[in-house]
Amino acid sequence: MSKKKTALACSICGSRNYTKSTSEGTDGQRLETNKFCKYCNKHTLHKETK
Repeated sequence: MSKKKTALACSICGSRNYTKSTSEGTDGQRLETNKFCKYCNKHTLHKETK
């Protein structure tokens, strides 16, 4: 199985601030975590995108 890069996007402004690598065989659940957005200048919910 190969790894695939995905981005974490801010749910407020839509900016893709973080990247992470995931395996190809994931079960379809997307990661949601609170991270700091430098454009909103606060901690916001970030969701996994393609």
